[in-house]
Parts: sequence; structure tokens; C-alpha cells
Amino acid sequence: MPVADAKLELIRRVPLFQACGGKDLVELGRLADEVDVPADTVLIRQGTTADAFYVVVEGRLRVERDGQVVTRLGPGEFVGEIALVDGGPRTATVTTEAPSRLLVVGHREFHSLLDQFPSIERQVLLALAQRVRAAQPEAIL
Repeated sequence: MPVADAKLELIRRVPLFQACGGKDLVELGRLADEVDVPADTVLIRQGTTADAFYVVVEGRLRVERDGQVVTRLGPGEFVGEIALVDGGPRTATVTTEAPSRLLVVGHREFHSLLDQFPSIERQVLLALAQRVRAAQPEAIL
């Protein structure tokens, strides 16, 4: 299978992108880079400036805030959207717990992704809202 076709098949398996058709998958393939990352690699460091959005294809990520584990993410889940949406610092540190295959979408490409694909934008915003509620259940929103 050619590399481009393999990448599109990988993207097709991600729940966030399942509503996308053939032409959309090709565009997603253009916007996202596929990377293999070894275990114990810090992808995001709390307090830093956002540069990318990550979608887990294979592997496991550990999310820590102020040194405390707050969640773990696996295939089909994503991270990095909060700081990209609001332009603020990263809210957590994210580390690979196992060798992981990720789709990485850079800052500019992330905004293009949201602009071009309203269904993906809705999924990202829904996840963002759920994360805010989980982090601050007492907040009145």
C-alpha cells in the first residue's frame, strides 16, 4: 500500500474524523503529520506555548497537571486543543507511556482544520467543554 494510502487509512480509523469523506480525508492527510514516538517522550509541557494538536492512533499518553496524573488517553483520543483555541499556555504536561503513533497537526493547520471541517470543530469544542467541566465541576458555565 502506498504511504499516502496508508496514512489516509490511519486517519479514517480515528473517531474524530469518521464523518469525513474521501476528499476530506485527503485534505486531512495534507494537514496532519504521522509520527512514531517512543515511550517516555514529553509531547506537551505545562505552561509552554502551544505549537500542535495530537491525535492518538496507537499507544497511550499520560496527562499531568501540577505533577498529578489527571487522565490517560488512548487510541482515538486527542490532546492539545485548549491552548490552541485560546492562545494561552499549555494547561498540562503530556507524556507517552508507551511507544505511540500520533497524528500531529501544527498550530496554523489546526485552525485551518477547524475552519474547513465544522463537524471536527464541534467534536473538538465538545471535548474542550467536557474537559473544563471535569477539571472544575464547581464552575458555573
